Amino acid sequence: MEKQNMTQRIGVIGIGLMGHGIASNILKNGWTLNFLDHPGNQPVDQLLADGAKAFNTGRELAGACDVIILCVTGSPQVEDVLTREDGVLNGLQKGTVIIDCSTAIPTSTISIAERVIAAGGCFLDAPMTRTPKEAAQGRLNLIVGGELDIFEKQLPLLRTFSENITYAGAVGSGHKLKLLHNFVSLGFSAVLAEAAACAELNDVDPQVLVEVLSKGGGAGAVLQRLQPYILERDSSGFNFSISNAHKDIGYYLSMVEAADASHTVADGIFGTLNSALQSGFGQTSIPELITILNEKEGS
Repeated sequence: MEKQNMTQRIGVIGIGLMGHGIASNILKNGWTLNFLDHPGNQPVDQLLADGAKAFNTGRELAGACDVIILCVTGSPQVEDVLTREDGVLNGLQKGTVIIDCSTAIPTSTISIAERVIAAGGCFLDAPMTRTPKEAAQGRLNLIVGGELDIFEKQLPLLRTFSENITYAGAVGSGHKLKLLHNFVSLGFSAVLAEAAACAELNDVDPQVLVEVLSKGGGAGAVLQRLQPYILERDSSGFNFSISNAHKDIGYYLSMVEAADASHTVADGIFGTLNSALQSGFGQTSIPELITILNEKEGS
């Protein structure tokens, strides 16, 4: 199956911080790679040197691909690249598989999947967790929704850029679980940032704070990611913007409100991120929320 799958022509839309790592690993593992040329892409010189080909429109890209991976910002961008006049759906070949690795609103995902299937294609939602560092290493986590047989056929491709792959169920399940994951991960990050800011204002030694948390209930991936900033103001290990966090928690709120689920805690986290965003810190990384909160509380 793996050798047969390697004859597939792969397209990537969204050569950003995460998409560049995905594209690089697909190419490195022997697949034919095409991508959509876009001013928001990371530098693509190495991809082109290694044999990738750029296309000007989604429609043209679709005509040259058997699988298209989307790695864009969110639901509006997914809908746009697929449905615009020169978009993917207007060039889609029968049987083409669309794999949406973006973070998206599940109701939009289900609607988009229906349009892809009506156009003769197949659809998987496969949002990712981890950071651009793991994307470059081919060590992302994927949460995949869609038909099981389509998922199984695409596993060799997905494994080229992922370390852990979880099948979640029907279309939309991947994006539902991604929003749950990000609510927990970003929620923990906001709580830790607020605690670290408070610790600084109370003259708590940051090294001691980290030690106490790491030996107790504060231990975990979020502490590991924020620890370099708490100790040394190094934010490089968690290159995720406040703007993206705000978007993801907003998507989560849309999902829980539609389900009439409780969202009191989520409202507070969204408010913290929204305040930072409205103050002009949208492109600031999550660890730097500590400084933003510190300055706000200390003013």
